Amino acid sequence: MTMATRTRLAAVLSSLAAVVLLSAGCTATPGAVTPTNSPVPSATTGDDAGDIEGVLLDEGRMFAVVTWGSSSCIPQVDEVSADGQTVTLNLVDLDAEDGKEKVCTADFAPRASIGALPEGVDPTAEITLQVTYGDIVDDVELDGDPAFTGKPGTSTEYQPSAGWFDDESLVLLTWGSSGCPPVVESVEGAGNAGTVTFVTDADQMCTMDMAPRLTIIAFPDDDVDDDDFTLTLAGGGLEGAVKVHSS
Repeated sequence: MTMATRTRLAAVLSSLAAVVLLSAGCTATPGAVTPTNSPVPSATTGDDAGDIEGVLLDEGRMFAVVTWGSSSCIPQVDEVSADGQTVTLNLVDLDAEDGKEKVCTADFAPRASIGALPEGVDPTAEITLQVTYGDIVDDVELDGDPAFTGKPGTSTEYQPSAGWFDDESLVLLTWGSSGCPPVVESVEGAGNAGTVTFVTDADQMCTMDMAPRLTIIAFPDDDVDDDDFTLTLAGGGLEGAVKVHSS
């Protein structure tokens, strides 16, 4: 049966987030790269441009979609609907606030876009994401996890979570000021354990919101084992350990 739930990400996240004061533990933003005009998404632009991956996050309440392009122009999840375990969504590029074409950095990197699973989807069972981004259309198969304790449509507990999207790279979800996203200082790992250290800048002024922030963590070699992997967070006010879900 087709679920009536159809919503924009902003509306979903507004029900999850509470405004709080964050005056410490914020980080600086990455250095800028030479800007260029935002390209129209194309399945033929670059070796990985048409690749779309996905992970489940927040104990099964949310998902992230990974695409390739400018790291400063991350597409946003627009409309999401579900029919059973099939979730259909659109990714859109945001225009500049003045209505002009947005200027993006001239790099080519994986970017993660966050969305909320519609009510009724079972995160403990396999899920298919049907993704449309410009002229790219792709299906992403996600393995459910019986250990998930969250239920789509319920409030988050604001805990960090993570999921693998390939053998050496994962998406990390943390919660905090949207004006002070985590900045990776170093990454190391071996076997089924790794550590990511974030830049700490106690003097950085941050926006007074509580928002989901996605960080892609790439390990420098293939010595890590994504089975039963634990990621330790250090620095940037993000101390703790996270079990990484295998999608």
